[in-house]
Amino acid sequence: MTYFITADGGTESLRARVYDVFGVCLGSHTVPYMTNFERGRVEQNPADWWANFVTASKAAIADAGISAGDVVSIAYATTSCTVVALDENGDALRPAIMWMDVRAGEEAKAVLATGDAALCLNGAGNGPVSAEWMIPKALWLKRNETETYDRAHRICEYQDFMTYKLTGEWAASLNNAGLRWHYRSRDGGWANGILSSLGMEELAEKWPDRVVAPGEVIGTLTAAASEALGLPRSVKVVQGGADALIGMIGLGVCKPGQMAMITGSSHLQFGVTEAPIHAPGVWGSYADIVYPGRFIIEGGQTSTGSIINWLSRITGAPLDYERLNEAAAKLPPGSEGLIVQDHFQGNRTPHTDPASRGAIVGLSLSHGPEHIFRAIMEGIGFGTRAILDAFHKAGYDSDEMTVGGGAAASDLWLQIHADTANLPVRVPASPDAPSTGSAVLAGVGAGVFADIDEGIVAMVKSGRTIEPNPGNVEAYGEIFARYQALYPALKDALS
Repeated sequence: MTYFITADGGTESLRARVYDVFGVCLGSHTVPYMTNFERGRVEQNPADWWANFVTASKAAIADAGISAGDVVSIAYATTSCTVVALDENGDALRPAIMWMDVRAGEEAKAVLATGDAALCLNGAGNGPVSAEWMIPKALWLKRNETETYDRAHRICEYQDFMTYKLTGEWAASLNNAGLRWHYRSRDGGWANGILSSLGMEELAEKWPDRVVAPGEVIGTLTAAASEALGLPRSVKVVQGGADALIGMIGLGVCKPGQMAMITGSSHLQFGVTEAPIHAPGVWGSYADIVYPGRFIIEGGQTSTGSIINWLSRITGAPLDYERLNEAAAKLPPGSEGLIVQDHFQGNRTPHTDPASRGAIVGLSLSHGPEHIFRAIMEGIGFGTRAILDAFHKAGYDSDEMTVGGGAAASDLWLQIHADTANLPVRVPASPDAPSTGSAVLAGVGAGVFADIDEGIVAMVKSGRTIEPNPGNVEAYGEIFARYQALYPALKDALS
């Protein structure tokens, strides 16, 4: 008997799962944690991540009904870039600065102003640089919380915090470092030129000691981790990475020309290429960060599922999603005159504007909750369409999107995505992509599979396809043009 434990450390909660070698999830448990939102700043307590992992893993093993002694490896995916400042014992010196936190807007401008060669990983070197990324956030700490910055033994990510708690090793994921730290595996390694230009060379000493690629073994459990989890010390800890990128594996998107869209609190769109692509409005391309010898290009929307959660919060009661979906599905495209700009926490791509904000335009007294609900989904669909247009201008096209995550649970949302993008939407049998991808990596690290591609063939199962509705595609084409006009109009009005 051979089993793997996975964890998906998301924005709202941590989910642990137990998988067998065929990709079947045998047990699962989710534990939510608190997220603090204040004036555009978003923070969490890292201690909650570890506590939730211990609780969720034990419960998932119990749910699976397996012997803990049959667990051979652990792999996990987490939010990125969620930055933590840690002391020598791996304890947090302050709350973690979440991935969606955009306080470091001025610091991002300073990074871009260095003009360093490592900036080629975004917009063909022309930027902009996102306030979400590692170096801007670390620079914000240095400028605004100098004592904490100076005391920090490590400044790293959620992923690296979990690695230390499990193994006692300081190891960064090539996935996160290549994606958000300007690390270049083929040309230059760490972005020391940027650090030098910013007068923060010491940050390199605060980063983890080594960089480990997804699927490689970092180490085995420490005595403390073994006792806390009730697992043998021989259990291998296998490198994962950013939840969305590991989700690509779980969706089976590994071949050049394929497109993945990972949905949840945010949306992320990824393509696989054999050669690098660098273009305005496109992030990447990133070498080797998921699959050796291949490049990844990226687009993303900072606020998507989190806007639905916002709607629930302001109503003061949980939304009746079944009723809302049913009512919204009866509405025509355009939600009877409503358009939503989906920049509730800024725009990641194609504008990369952390100061942009959300809007609901066209409200009248005849509109109800179902109109707003559908308009939010349509606005998010238009945001995805804008990203696909940027990909097209860069020379990258796909004939379908493979979707995983929260949106995959809503037939209406999937249809809206198919119609606004005018692309078939494919949903694997298990849309919980980060967990499935982590299971593949755990199998590779355990030696069950020779590589990630072999693991995908064994563990990722096909599901269903949603085709675009031609009539809706035509209607959304006209509405999309009005959506596009919102960004420059609101930028001028609010600046």
